[in-house]
Amino acid sequence: MADITRRLGWCHLRSAPTAHIRHHRRGRLAHDGPGLSFWYRPLTAALSEVPVNDRELAMAFHARTSDFQDVTVQATVTYRISDPAEAAARLDFSIDPDTGAWRGAPLEQIATLLTETAQQHTLDVLARTALAEALVDGVAAVRDRVATGLAAEPRLPATGIDVVAVRVVAIRPEAEVERALRTPAREQIQQEADRATYERRAVAVERERAIAENELASQIELARREEQLVEQRGTNARREAEENAAADKVRAEAEAARKVRLARAEAEAAREVGAARAESQAAWLRVHGEVDAATLHALTATRLAENLPRIDSLTLSPDVLTDLIGRLGRTGREPRA
Repeated sequence: MADITRRLGWCHLRSAPTAHIRHHRRGRLAHDGPGLSFWYRPLTAALSEVPVNDRELAMAFHARTSDFQDVTVQATVTYRISDPAEAAARLDFSIDPDTGAWRGAPLEQIATLLTETAQQHTLDVLARTALAEALVDGVAAVRDRVATGLAAEPRLPATGIDVVAVRVVAIRPEAEVERALRTPAREQIQQEADRATYERRAVAVERERAIAENELASQIELARREEQLVEQRGTNARREAEENAAADKVRAEAEAARKVRLARAEAEAAREVGAARAESQAAWLRVHGEVDAATLHALTATRLAENLPRIDSLTLSPDVLTDLIGRLGRTGREPRA
């Protein structure tokens, strides 16, 4: 919508670049073009605003297939007013010079024209097409037929309208029919899912069986190895006992041999010592046999004195001294043997 301001009985119009303005003053064209801005007097001005940008028209309508099934068609038509002068001459695009609002509803007229034309060609296509085929290939067929029909419609060029693009969004049957059509596919999908579930369960059972067999084999192998370990331990124990017995025997024999050698050495040493003592004793006896009695008495007294305790003082009575001197005197006068 154009932007209109009032100043002292004059009005100023400012339009958008996508709006084509036609200004007639006293029946003559004063301004014509998109995005205009000018002053005018509302009492003598006739204004028209024609949009020249691309516009989207969404449409939805019902149709019937060759097998008498109702379907809903959703489509979108993109159009543009390429000749604003023709459009303004054929349709009421006039605006209020005081407010800038359209006096009529030109875009609704264009929408009605496009919708009815597209619906006519859509019905013509779907009336010769079965429901299953319409759901599979109907979108492309309807789009091509509607685009061809709109391009061949004489009223559109005469009104200055160009169709830019036609898009068919969907062709849908009634809810109950759609559910019925979905049922076989759902059943097939469910069967595939069940088969996949069964296969997965079978694989799981097979894997569990393989795992159980592996565990059993592992237990058997473990028991066999434990048996081998017990046997090896027994063998090792017997071998260790034999080795210990052999070692004890060797130690006992070595100890007995050592004791025998020690006993023999001790006996030999005893014999040697006895023989030495005998020889010493014989020599001692021979020496004492050759020595006189006085010397022996002196040696006896010396040995006795060596074995007596320490005597700090000795008291001799006259009787003992006289007897001792007398004995010594007699011993000196005895002839030698």
